[in-house]
Amino acid sequence: MNNFNQEEDFEQDTVTLTLEDGSELVCNVLAIFPCQEKEYIALLPQETGKDEEIFLYQFVQKGEGDEDIELINIEDDEEFEAVSDAFDEFLDTQEFEDMFEDDEDYEEEDEK
Repeated sequence: MNNFNQEEDFEQDTVTLTLEDGSELVCNVLAIFPCQEKEYIALLPQETGKDEEIFLYQFVQKGEGDEDIELINIEDDEEFEAVSDAFDEFLDTQEFEDMFEDDEDYEEEDEK
């Protein structure tokens, strides 16, 4: 079962994954993004080692509450490749937008 909750202290959405062995893994939500007319979610475990692994799942919102979501494993290699590419593109877009936000901050400081 997957639990979806918000960490109030950090204002960072988290998902707690229950693994096959029954252990739980708390992950930060990096993004929810579209790909091929479906929604997907990218998760980063909070307890990461040197090899930071991002988990990708299909994301289905069944209702209004956080407990009304379903994460579906991506079984198909072609679908996984398309989702990975869409996430990479999303990251590139975010970095591009952040770059312009930084430029705007510098312009505002120069005007002062």
